[in-house]
Amino acid sequence: MYDKIIESVDYINSKVSRNPKIAVILGSGLGDLVNVVQEQEEISYEDIPNFPISTVKGHEGKLVFGKINGKEVLLMQGRFHYYEGYTMKEVTYPIYVMKQLGVEKIIVTNACGGINKSFEPGTLMLINDFINLFGDNPLIGANDERLGTRFPDMSEPYKIELINKAKGIADELGIKYGEGVYAGFMGPYYETAAEIVMIGRHGADAVGMSTVPETIVANYLGMDVLGIACITNMATGIQKVKHSHERVVKTAKKASVDLCKWIARIIQEI
Repeated sequence: MYDKIIESVDYINSKVSRNPKIAVILGSGLGDLVNVVQEQEEISYEDIPNFPISTVKGHEGKLVFGKINGKEVLLMQGRFHYYEGYTMKEVTYPIYVMKQLGVEKIIVTNACGGINKSFEPGTLMLINDFINLFGDNPLIGANDERLGTRFPDMSEPYKIELINKAKGIADELGIKYGEGVYAGFMGPYYETAAEIVMIGRHGADAVGMSTVPETIVANYLGMDVLGIACITNMATGIQKVKHSHERVVKTAKKASVDLCKWIARIIQEI
């Protein structure tokens, strides 16, 4: 895997000459942040050796390099999901590549369902911890010490310093936000009402089908992570209408106006 990562990195470096320290993973319907990126350079996933291909509507499938508020950034416009049939190693492969490109901090976003009844569709939630309900994780298997330690610490999966910085910026901008625990669920079906009761009893405030694998690997690689979830719908048994991916993307796009302003300022400050 290490050789594959280096091959991907060498290809990217042959196409762009950038040195981003900050990366952003954009979830479903949250790709509008690319509109504020200056000096853009793009690479399609399909052109990068060993890179998976995004298959989900609302995920463009490209790396975008450029600047936001004067800071060099790398945006991942479209992610990979376990339910697409990829292995956990494939789902998280871009994080390994980002690390070798020099990225030190990652902002992970997603569209997800709300369990905490104080939330409503459109709420932006700072993630302060996660629950892994995938039944798998990307670190299973042989460990390569060139990448990270066999038994990584996960006591601060989302960097408290970054969370506090994000809170202060949200207050300055007048952006309302929540805070809570994100549960990663395998998908691709929307969870049943009984499952939501169980997940809520475990302490989750929101549930989605991504983010947790990327967070695990980023911590394994020694990167700082900030997670922001967009509550695009209330979970089954709480929401009174049936779920649809189209409604999720539509709600995410509305919330992305505040999210883009928020992330742009966070990038400027960190």
